Amino acid sequence: MLIVKVAKTITPKYILLLIAFIVLPLSVGFLGSLVTSPGLVDWYPSLVKPFFTPPNWLFAPAWTLLFVLMGLSAFLVFVKKNRFDSGLILFLIQLVFNFGWSFLFFFLKNPFIAFLEITLLWLLILLTLISFWRVSKTAGWLFVPYLIWVSFASMLNLAIVLLN
Repeated sequence: MLIVKVAKTITPKYILLLIAFIVLPLSVGFLGSLVTSPGLVDWYPSLVKPFFTPPNWLFAPAWTLLFVLMGLSAFLVFVKKNRFDSGLILFLIQLVFNFGWSFLFFFLKNPFIAFLEITLLWLLILLTLISFWRVSKTAGWLFVPYLIWVSFASMLNLAIVLLN
């Protein structure tokens, strides 16, 4: 059903717009990976991590999927509203916070400040989800996996703070 809804929305006029909406969060993810990589070499492996820490290989595909879903969600909202509204502004703000978490946690190596920031990120994601939901139920649902993942990441971040 989701594929049918999206396919109906995608006309030749909107193909480039769809690509832009998907490339934007993927670009934020790429920038985040640039500040994350140095910390993955020596610092992150030295941390005591909780038993529920996923394997490192899972993060890249999970985030890639989430960034694509985010972009698709924002695209659906833009097409439905036919303008840039407050929900899309929230979307951009939460992308900045998404990058900010990687910077604080991995680049500055500050899990405590990163935890405070991810709490704000979680709230921004929830507000974006609610805003998108009001415009398009499909767009709202596409944001749910992101909220769930960041909820999990928040617990993981807090556990790292407490264990270290």
